[in-house]
Amino acid sequence: MAKDIKKFDTVVLGGGPGGYVAAIRAAQLGMSTCVIDEQPLGGVCVNWGCIPSKALLKTAETYQDIKHLAPELGIQAEIKGLDWKRIIKRSREVSEKNSSGVEFLVKRGKIHRPDGRFRIIGDRTIEVLNKNDRRTVLETIQGEHVIIATGSVNRNLPGVEIDGKQIITYKEAMLQEKQPKDLIVIGAGAIGVEFAYFYAALGTKVTLIELLPQILPVEDADSSKAVALAFRKLGMDIHTSTTVEAVTKSGKQVVVKTKSDKGKNEFKGDLCLVAIGFQANLKDWNFESTGIALDKGYIKVDEFYRTDKSGYYAIGDVIGPPQLAHLASHEGIVCVESIAGKSPRPIDYTSVPGCTYCQPQVASVGYTEAKCKELGIKYKAGKFPFSASGKARAVGHTDGFVKLLFEEEFGGLIGAHIVGSEATEMISELCVAKALEATAESIFEVMHPHPTLSEAVMEAAAAAYGHAIHI
Repeated sequence: MAKDIKKFDTVVLGGGPGGYVAAIRAAQLGMSTCVIDEQPLGGVCVNWGCIPSKALLKTAETYQDIKHLAPELGIQAEIKGLDWKRIIKRSREVSEKNSSGVEFLVKRGKIHRPDGRFRIIGDRTIEVLNKNDRRTVLETIQGEHVIIATGSVNRNLPGVEIDGKQIITYKEAMLQEKQPKDLIVIGAGAIGVEFAYFYAALGTKVTLIELLPQILPVEDADSSKAVALAFRKLGMDIHTSTTVEAVTKSGKQVVVKTKSDKGKNEFKGDLCLVAIGFQANLKDWNFESTGIALDKGYIKVDEFYRTDKSGYYAIGDVIGPPQLAHLASHEGIVCVESIAGKSPRPIDYTSVPGCTYCQPQVASVGYTEAKCKELGIKYKAGKFPFSASGKARAVGHTDGFVKLLFEEEFGGLIGAHIVGSEATEMISELCVAKALEATAESIFEVMHPHPTLSEAVMEAAAAAYGHAIHI
């Protein structure tokens, strides 16, 4: 066992987008800092989620553009086939480059970076174990402040065995050696929808099953309807308000039995992707020894991410939804700045943007219409379709719209919803507008360049009060 204890001001457990950002910010603020993770830095986001999945989705988008948009643009192109191994390999290359970039940033910040598995053995005292031989202790570390940023793990359906071959998670969905002919996706949140689009766009027959009444359940109903329409045009089979009763293997196929108001049904496919969400990663590192309080299976924290145990903090997926990389990063910064006595502003959780990177893309911030009605908030809505946008017509992507919701009494922006080819790039303007409590008038009065897709934001704001010019 390691004899000497290395002491740090801040020790971060987990090197994902919450953990490594917290570590870098702590180092910037002059704290001696350590970040521990047995995986390459970047967490699920960089290694298995946000980044490599976008590389896969770019292939799908390009394939669809060559098939359907190129002829309209006057380009005669022939698709000879798909190099599936190259598609998968490129996504891994992109991931590895981003992860190595994060490792560089941590090294540049003079942050101690043990490459091993951590285990809590006492009050803010952690052993770093050899990741290939957990009996070997590499070093023992102690932190005045310990930030738990262990992320989340895939949530599974009760009674369903994930074998990683026929019944898979998002991780295996990124690593398939060959393209499946038929894929069943259980769960139509962002991850399920993105993989459903990727495979369907490249020719796989996809069946998408969702327990709730709409795909992308957290999004505005209009956004969900627009994506469902686009997916059905791709040939996707979508079943909402549907309960999965059993998932079994029958030879080389997976059989999914379901129940809905329409009765019982059975679907067969080469693969079944279970994408019903995530749960806190609290196993196998002796978390229970801390005695930290949980709330519904997640670590309970205050607005500055302090737990009920002095010296322990938690950020990111491990504290619960919304489980988003950009939110984890911001939580890490607020947490560390609070530790350093900087009095940061607590995060407004009604202003966290959400993005889904299928085509058309979906992005939103703030309340949906359904949420406004639930809370009894009176509002005005303005909507502008991309079919009326000159730029959208010019680039050949006219699906979707911008919809803005304004609180009726004072006129401030309380919700923004975009469906379109560049929705995830456009939402930031509306995040700023909401944070600054912009009104429809103030948004409309800001001159937007022409021709751009962002003009739709200006027009939607005007439409809320009947002043839109181009519809």
